[in-house]
Amino acid sequence: MATMYDVPADDLIEALADDLADRLEEPDWGAFAKSGVANELPPEQDDFWATRAASLLRKVADRGPVGVERLSTEYGGAKGGSNRYQVAPDKRTDGSKNLIRTILQQLEEEDLVETAEGEGRRITAEGRSLLDDTAGQVLEELDRPELERYA
Repeated sequence: MATMYDVPADDLIEALADDLADRLEEPDWGAFAKSGVANELPPEQDDFWATRAASLLRKVADRGPVGVERLSTEYGGAKGGSNRYQVAPDKRTDGSKNLIRTILQQLEEEDLVETAEGEGRRITAEGRSLLDDTAGQVLEELDRPELERYA
């Protein structure tokens, strides 16, 4: 049986996003919210909400229990210098905590993630099963000879 570690992360997230698009509903404000302080505009992807949810589910499974604060630093970026001529060095900024928290709450409602008191959020057995089943499907669909030993 394939696990989430046996397939490339990009392919797993893409396949998982297709499944989560049906289960999760993007809030009304989701189309207008920036994904972090460093960004000037909201994301242009059509399926951004499902893709970010799939990425968050994978990160919680990999690093869990993990909190919103740590996840926001992982989704952060660099904001340009503060003066007119961009002489100041870039500053490190966090990702949107509201966006991350809302997606995690939706994943909790789907019983894919649970709250560990005082530790953050961790993946449930159902969430791990969804990740592993999706990884198995991705591994079957991949046409990459270097991954044949996992099949």
